[in-house]
This record gives sequence, structure tokens and C-alpha cells, in this order.
Amino acid sequence: MAKVGINLLWLVPGVVGGSETYTTRLLHGLVERSSEIDYTLFALPQFAEAHPELAKSFKIAYAPVTGNWKSFRIAGENSWLAVQCRRRHIDLLHHAGGTIPVVRAVRPVLTIHDLQYLYYPEYFTKAKLTYLKTMVPRSAEVARLVLTPSEYSRRTVIERLNIDPSIVVVVPHGISPRTTKAASDALERYGISGCFFLYPAITYPHKNHLVLIEAFAKVLEHFPDTMLVLTGAKGSMEVRVAKEVSKLGIADKVLRLGYIPRADLDALYIEAVAMTFPSRFEGFGAPVLEAMARRCPVVASDATALPEVVQDAGYLVSPDNAEQWAHAMTYLLNDKTRRDELAESGFKRATEFTWSRAADVLEDSYRHALGTTL
Repeated sequence: MAKVGINLLWLVPGVVGGSETYTTRLLHGLVERSSEIDYTLFALPQFAEAHPELAKSFKIAYAPVTGNWKSFRIAGENSWLAVQCRRRHIDLLHHAGGTIPVVRAVRPVLTIHDLQYLYYPEYFTKAKLTYLKTMVPRSAEVARLVLTPSEYSRRTVIERLNIDPSIVVVVPHGISPRTTKAASDALERYGISGCFFLYPAITYPHKNHLVLIEAFAKVLEHFPDTMLVLTGAKGSMEVRVAKEVSKLGIADKVLRLGYIPRADLDALYIEAVAMTFPSRFEGFGAPVLEAMARRCPVVASDATALPEVVQDAGYLVSPDNAEQWAHAMTYLLNDKTRRDELAESGFKRATEFTWSRAADVLEDSYRHALGTTL
């Protein structure tokens, strides 16, 4: 039986954004399979609390470091992880966070979620940018396979890192239907009334909250009772977002909820006029898929991987044109028939992405890297 390890030491729950969603969904897909591969996860201690179902389903080795200090995590990858792989006789190690440690004990497979640092270097600290520019190309060169979440990411990895196309494989997102709490209960608890738009995203620069807020202020000129609901953890743009809301005088119409439980988010998807997703850069765009799977109409940027995910099942808008965003939002408020059409076409599109399909591709990739058909 082949032994495959999955390096999750980079996965700080609630901090790494869409890459956490993508990776944990793939793991759920692996759980549902009957497999001859023996899996071991290498994770931070807080992984068990953040993902208890996965913690019960996999063998997990917990690193003697926390996610508080990146330097300690990197040191752990180059020491503790290598030792653990040797002790456990791991045949193949999947580094799911975008880089491969300098010290390698076994054959590596690498996931590169995106190359945002090459397109928007201004969004990164000098230290992180230097690290990524050094480590990502080096990691891609030594990997047996490079996995990406979308064809867009695959294409950019091939072109920008000059990687052999034959070793770069798209492992798509997967999603599973959820049972949700009564939407009215969630709306009441969060103080949401009337029509509202939803944007679930950490306030990072590339998530582009400021353009959405500018557009929403224009929407309020015609629909003054509408709300904008923002969820997700606080990022580096949090203060600027709050200042912009205050400057435009719309603080009573913008509800900042922060992180909320998944069941509550699902309920908000169901009740929202639309999920607005103005992000400038996405390796995939998991919230778009989540919204469509909950029959929530989608308005998304026509940038990077988002058109590939949405196709014709939602509105695609230039990420930095607030007038276009305001027009699309106003149109959906005016036209319930169109909202219903988008809800159904989005749901149909979302059914093409399943945990089982994603896990099939992932496990086939492991087999290929191992050089066996098991």
C-alpha cells in the first residue's frame, strides 16, 4: 500500500482564505472514497478544532509549532516534517500550500493556487514577496506534478514559471450540498432586514471592497432600503474599508459581520438579492461556486479565473468600474425574473463541481506521481 502524506503546515485556519476551502474540500472528497492509498496529514495543532470531521477521518501528525509565527512553520517544514516522513515511510508528499521546503525527504507533489504575487506585487510585504519569488519557481522545478485549481492558474504557471505543460494538472474545486438553518432565523440574529447584497471575503487588497462600496452608495440613491452585508475575517484593508463607508455616509446600510458559521453563511446566500464578488485576482473563486450551489445569483469580476467558473451563469463586470457594478446591482433589484433565472442557471453550473470528481482527479495525480496504477 502506497503511503501519501499531505503537508498542511501552511494552513492557518481562518487566515489563508480560499486555499483553505479548496484543500479541505479535496480532503472531504478523499474521505468519501474507497482507496488503497494510506493517507497521513501533517498539520498545525489548531487544525483539529477548525476541521473536526477531517481530524477524525485521517491519521494526523500534529507539528510542535503553532500558526502564529511563519518562520517557525517554515523551520518545522524543513526539520520536523522531513523526520516524520522518514519515520512513517511516506512514499509521496503533497505540499498543498504553494511551496516545497528546501529539505525534502520524499518525492514531492505541489499545489500552486495562483501567482498573484507576480501580478500584484504591491499587495505583499517586501519579505513575503522575496520569499515567494525565490521559493515558488524553485518548488515548481522540483515537483513531480504541479496541481492547480483552474485552467487559468494552470496556464499562468506554465507561462510565467516556464514549466513543462505535461506535469501541470487541474484539480478542480468540489462542493457538496448543505442543509441550512432557517434563513429568517439568521436574518433576525444579524439584524438584516429587506433586500441585501452579500460579499463574503477577507478584507485583503485584491478583494476590492472599496469599489463595491462605491457602487453600493450609488445603488442606495435609488433603493435606499437596501443593505450590503460583508462577512469574512479582518485583513489589511479593514481600516480603509471602514473609513470609506463612513466617508460616504452609509454606515447604517453596510453590515460588517466578520467571520460567521458556515450554516449562517449558507442561509445568507439563500436570501441575498445576489452575491457580489468584485475581486481583482482569483485562482478559482470558491465563494462564487458556493453562491451558485445555494441558488444565489452572482455578479462577479470578469478577471482571472472567475469567467471560467461562472461562464454564462452570472453577470461578469469589470472589477474596477463602480458604475457597471451599480448598474448590475440595480438591475437585479428591479428584475426578480432575471434573479430567478440566474439562480437556476448558477445552480446547474455548480452541479458540475463535486467532491467526488475532484478527489478522483487528485488521487489519479498521486498514482501518476507514484508511477503506479495501484
